[in-house]
Amino acid sequence: QVQLVESGGGLVQPGGSLRLSCVASTTIFRVYNMGWYRQAPGKQRELVAAITSGGSTNYADSVKGRFTISRDNAKNTVYLQMNSLKPDDTAVYYCNLNNFRVEYWGQGTQVTVSS
Repeated sequence: QVQLVESGGGLVQPGGSLRLSCVASTTIFRVYNMGWYRQAPGKQRELVAAITSGGSTNYADSVKGRFTISRDNAKNTVYLQMNSLKPDDTAVYYCNLNNFRVEYWGQGTQVTVSS
């Protein structure tokens, strides 16, 4: 069983920036694909950004050019740098770890964008 612990959420003004972090407990972090998802009240969970074990990335159209996903395998950590934040970015953000046969989720961290 893999544990994922998110941090870095909070309250930020529109146009501001925030960096989320997710630390994984596995000893073979480097072989997994990682992703960030978010869920706003009354809406379905959606993929925000993903990064493969090989370093390839993809983003939701709504965050392209504003968000950047990265990973540090030496620290077992995946990051989500969020810039130019909008009120529509308000959601609980979840860290995801997966490969061809398993999938694990973090508990989530709240991001609120409001003036």
